Amino acid sequence: MAYKSVFDASAIKADFEVAGVNLNFIPLIWKHVLKSAIFDWDEIPSLPSAAYAVLSSRYKPCTSVVRSSIDSSDLVTTKLLIELQNGESVEAVIMRYDTRLGKYNGKPRPGGPRSTLCISSQVGCKMGCNFCATGTMGFKGNLSSGEIVEQLVHASRLSAIRNVVFMGMGEPLNNYSAVVEAIRVMTAPPFQLSPRKITISTVGIIPAISKLQKDLPNLNLAVSLHAPVQDIRCQIMPAARAFPLERLMRTLKEYQTSSQQKIFIEYIMLNQVNDEEQHAHQLGKLLENFQVVVNLIPFNPINSPSIYKTSDDQKVTRFQMILRGSYNIRTTIRKQMGQDISGACGQLVLTKKLLLSRGDDPHVTDIEDIRS
Repeated sequence: MAYKSVFDASAIKADFEVAGVNLNFIPLIWKHVLKSAIFDWDEIPSLPSAAYAVLSSRYKPCTSVVRSSIDSSDLVTTKLLIELQNGESVEAVIMRYDTRLGKYNGKPRPGGPRSTLCISSQVGCKMGCNFCATGTMGFKGNLSSGEIVEQLVHASRLSAIRNVVFMGMGEPLNNYSAVVEAIRVMTAPPFQLSPRKITISTVGIIPAISKLQKDLPNLNLAVSLHAPVQDIRCQIMPAARAFPLERLMRTLKEYQTSSQQKIFIEYIMLNQVNDEEQHAHQLGKLLENFQVVVNLIPFNPINSPSIYKTSDDQKVTRFQMILRGSYNIRTTIRKQMGQDISGACGQLVLTKKLLLSRGDDPHVTDIEDIRS
């Protein structure tokens, strides 16, 4: 018999209702699981007898287990290989940042070090982006809401997590119901993350974007645009054929009008593919009427044959200068983290191989610190 995760909120609520158990006990159960990695259900005090019966017969505190935890040489990044109940694996990555390196109204932010968790929503991915290691795996299945939340549970035992980004394996909006339910758990006790500290990244699933603001207000939306014109998007992101750029931009405009929030634009820099000055101008014109932050991402070569090469630093900087100077678009360059533990999405599952360290600066600023 396959047990359910106690963090599958809709399932445990339904079972408790049938058993006549007050739903207010659920956050107390979650709090105990969060604090204790190994225990028996009867160790949780003061639950009704019907609750113990439901838990022991149908639920596990966690259905997944951490099979490996690998720290980067600078101790800034920790990559978790998490095995699911069905034998498949996903990865989650803890990234430690220094808040003081971010800017607010042009001034350094107060605060200090804290952690962001990069989380997976699927095993593999249907999107087939050919610059992404996860895309080479194909699609193997959706995670349940509980399996998504369990990544936060595992990570919280290693570091105090303040931010969550759905930028791990899978397309979050292709697992919409489970992701929405998982985020509702994360923003409730005992986790109580602020919705403004959670970011969903999508290649641009138009129907899901259209309902996201209503279902999860105040969430951050990041769009993996990666090209300023449709033909290049289709070349590097085959799934883009289903979501034409013109329709996507209309949907994003409607989303922004409704949410009144900045949208993060993710743009991977691929040498001689999308990194020329003309592409910067095309991107600037595409985005000049939006409130956005563009995040330029140097391509991190994956551990399988790739037709792409990383843009050189001068090209990336020039691209940034055009967007900033000619179009007044806030543009950052993503700091590479954890390359010595195969930092690109999906690599740990594919190879479990350590690469040589690049010796990056251990203090870096986070995407969540450039919202304002």
